[in-house]
Amino acid sequence: MNKEKTMEVIQNFKINEKDTGSIPVQIALLTKRIKELTNHLKVNKKDFSCKKTLLMLVARRRRYLHHLKQEDFVQFESVVSKLSLKA
Repeated sequence: MNKEKTMEVIQNFKINEKDTGSIPVQIALLTKRIKELTNHLKVNKKDFSCKKTLLMLVARRRRYLHHLKQEDFVQFESVVSKLSLKA
């Protein structure tokens, strides 16, 4: 993921002007990376290190989503709908 795409994702999910690391931003960045790795694995089926990384990223995103759901349910629903994730 290049810097322009990263900044675009941050602009879409930031809470305030200086926000670069809040939970919604991290979930969005992880989702972007997960989609890229999924596309990579469709072509390279035997890339097991990439598969392990993908599973770790999915687990981290799941933990972040669980935390956001407990802290701020309205924001959780907003993030899930923007990213079109299953809740």
